[in-house]
Amino acid sequence: MNEPTGRRTRVAVVFGGRSSEHAISCVTAGSVLRALDRERYDVIPIGIAPDGRWVLEADDPDRHEIKGPDQLPSVDADRSPVTLTRTGSGAGLVVSEPAAPPRELGEVDVVFPLLHGPWGEDGTIQGMLEMAGVRYVGAGVLASAVGMDKAYMKVVLAAAGLPVLPSITVTARDWAGDPEAVRKRVADLGYPAFVKPARGGSSIGIAKAHTADELDAAIDGALRHDPKILVEVAAEGAREVECGVLETLDGGVQTTLPAEIRITGDHEFYDFEAKYLPEEATELDVPADLPDETAAELRALAARAFLAVGCEGLARVDFFLMPDGSLVVNELNTMPGFTPLSMFPRMWAATGLDYPALVDRLVTLALQRGTGLR
Repeated sequence: MNEPTGRRTRVAVVFGGRSSEHAISCVTAGSVLRALDRERYDVIPIGIAPDGRWVLEADDPDRHEIKGPDQLPSVDADRSPVTLTRTGSGAGLVVSEPAAPPRELGEVDVVFPLLHGPWGEDGTIQGMLEMAGVRYVGAGVLASAVGMDKAYMKVVLAAAGLPVLPSITVTARDWAGDPEAVRKRVADLGYPAFVKPARGGSSIGIAKAHTADELDAAIDGALRHDPKILVEVAAEGAREVECGVLETLDGGVQTTLPAEIRITGDHEFYDFEAKYLPEEATELDVPADLPDETAAELRALAARAFLAVGCEGLARVDFFLMPDGSLVVNELNTMPGFTPLSMFPRMWAATGLDYPALVDRLVTLALQRGTGLR
């Protein structure tokens, strides 16, 4: 699809959402709003409040920044409600305000869904946009769902011959019905172990259980965010390395130079504070200091993971570089963070694609891709 003639391409940036990653989605949106070329794009910020209401949000990147540990951004649910409506040729946005007739914002050419976590990154909004026949940035329904659910992601990656760490899946029903059986399964897996929501991100709800004494609290904490959790062997002594993947305009796949995250200070792993609070002691090496053959293998594995899950547009693939030099896929993110501290844009910048060009590539890819089966 070519850009519409006679006007700028209209991009609806959708962010916020109902998940526990609401604030991170807002931060990501702020960065994308700042980067979109306003001479080329007509930008409409659409916020989804924590209660699910859609509103016309402020086109103000500064409003969507993290000011401190207790000052996280959020969509203002009291702003004017907005709905996505089907039109003859596509879909449009309509604003509803008290004591005023509905106001049309015009047809939407592409949606940039910057939602992290369930009810957004997991295929739900992608399915809605497919039903409405609206082009959108990023992976489709199935790839988004697989990428969100770490348990099924491991099944898909392992079936494609990609290396993953041993893990077990635990549901709230398992834990309530027979906690002793769960404890035994984890003991058989081995300690230390990471306990994490199966369908979460941004390190929210993740805990490291060093011994059986710490397991119950870790499981209870993860279950507060998701009734399905993953308990995974800890990659002790491993280095955390990442690679960005992006579709090319001719249908190919391109990867970034790898990057490494090194956690210092009081953080034992890459938790929420280490990721998103600038004053925290996290060192990021872009590119990572890796042997050429290791970097080449990592980039090849990242491309294989992208294709195995059926991704489109973009993804960030996270790895563990084990002490013996082997690589293990940790997870794949179909909508990685775009915050100023995020690794995905940093890796692309180091590879030669700066932030505005990266955002433009994603919108262009979405415009040329149709909806429906492909």
